Amino acid sequence: MNQKQKKNSIPDSSTGLYGIIGHPVAHSLSPVMHNSAFKATGLNNVYLAFDVTDLEDAVKGIRALGIKGVSVTVPHKESVMKFLDEIDPVAKKIGAVNTIINRNGRLLGTNTDWIGAVKALEEGAGRLDTKKVLVLGAGGSARAVVAGLTERGARVLIANRTLEKAKDLAEQFDARWYSFDELPDVEANIVVNTTSVGMEPNQDTSLIPAELLPKYPIVMDIVYSPLKTKLLKEAEAAGCKTITGLRMLLFQAVAQFELWTGMQAPAEVMERALYKTLKKSNE
Repeated sequence: MNQKQKKNSIPDSSTGLYGIIGHPVAHSLSPVMHNSAFKATGLNNVYLAFDVTDLEDAVKGIRALGIKGVSVTVPHKESVMKFLDEIDPVAKKIGAVNTIINRNGRLLGTNTDWIGAVKALEEGAGRLDTKKVLVLGAGGSARAVVAGLTERGARVLIANRTLEKAKDLAEQFDARWYSFDELPDVEANIVVNTTSVGMEPNQDTSLIPAELLPKYPIVMDIVYSPLKTKLLKEAEAAGCKTITGLRMLLFQAVAQFELWTGMQAPAEVMERALYKTLKKSNE
């Protein structure tokens, strides 16, 4: 019986181990997506969530246990880089790693967040090289989104509470920067919130006043809990097309699966598992 044929078997010594490290991590939807993908493709793999506070020892554990692939979430995306053997150029430019690939004990760090963001935006907005995109925030997620937009040839504008951070990010990617006070004068085809504003328990908050939203035909929020943030609700009410954070989450996971396995990801299976889990949690 080969690895693929052991589709329904109990995990054993030949089972490939994958996982996600973060703190906290119990809320993560990555195990649902990746385990459904492993099952659908018949791979004898399992994906677990690890709540990690001692990052250096956790990375040693990845090597020692032969964990084949790891997703990295907050607060470790930046700090994990110093413990890895190699960082690919895109992740290095972004300054954050969300994916680790274990190649016979040598750990490679890469980033699929930018892929997830670009795929979600292209799905909802079409080609990005003709678009002007306003990115809210200047943190790690913003860096990934801006990198992806730049890769696709979009014109990028960055707004942030701390103007110096917006300026630093903008200068790295040849973008323009603004304070939130300047938003009434900023025009764009798309706006993307990359901050945690709107996430539970602060779901009654939005960075953009509702009266400004009609200026932005397409609005995306990378926050996915709640699925419809205040920003997205008000954008819908203003007649904007909206893109939820679940699309980015799905597409970055699809890219991870393909990097780890070399196989085409069963994206529809992963999507069904994702939405089924969310539906149950909201019942």
